[in-house]
Amino acid sequence: MSPTPLTQVLAQLGGVQAAGFILVLARVTPLFVVAPLFSSRQVPVRVRTIVACALAVGLAPVALHGQRVPDDALALGALIVKELFVGLAFALSLGLLFAAVSTAGAFLDMLVGFSFGSILDPLTGNQSGVLTQLYGLVALAVFVAIDGVSWIVAGLARTYDLVPLTAAPNVRALAGGVLQTFTTIFSSALQVAAPVLLAVVITDVAFGVVTRVVPQLNVFAVGFPVKVVVGMLVVAASLPFVSGWISDQLQMSVAQALQTIKLG
Repeated sequence: MSPTPLTQVLAQLGGVQAAGFILVLARVTPLFVVAPLFSSRQVPVRVRTIVACALAVGLAPVALHGQRVPDDALALGALIVKELFVGLAFALSLGLLFAAVSTAGAFLDMLVGFSFGSILDPLTGNQSGVLTQLYGLVALAVFVAIDGVSWIVAGLARTYDLVPLTAAPNVRALAGGVLQTFTTIFSSALQVAAPVLLAVVITDVAFGVVTRVVPQLNVFAVGFPVKVVVGMLVVAASLPFVSGWISDQLQMSVAQALQTIKLG
């Protein structure tokens, strides 16, 4: 039987090393699509591609240790799809933390009133309110300050101990782990927004009482600036605690991501 074209190409490029690089790159790629900082639109696509390839080159020796990568086209294609699923599950578990922080900011923008003047978010390219951008930037700053990139890279390397290149995870269990992580977005967002949310609700209740006593008072004209002032004061007072919460949750997110992979 004559060798297939793919087999000939792999032989020319280094055989196992080339196939292993492709598989590692498939697991790394989802990080640059959904993971925090790695997927930022402020980073050009060409730069992200170069960093992804460099990261794949660095992880390839770890991933290939003790593994025998097939050179058959169908088997290699199946492994690439599997690697994409594993990488996506890991990246989603991390990206959902930033999604929870952004959701908390969106809650507060709606309650305080900043959602009326939504502007373009430079991090995501979408329209969002002032507090959504503020919380997103704080989360990104905390991520950089605590060297979250190293944690993510170390966690990604750890996934090869849990799911080697040639091993097949349980897709149902893997999807269940990701779905379970999705369910924590709303509760995490409430934890972040709770102090400001409580302060704004109390302010609204106070103005409701004032409206009953003084019906002729223009509550919207008076209440809107007061809500903004109260909201910003409580945001400023709670940001240090939010930063600590983000730092703790980031460590837990890496552990949760590995647990999601382990479920497979």
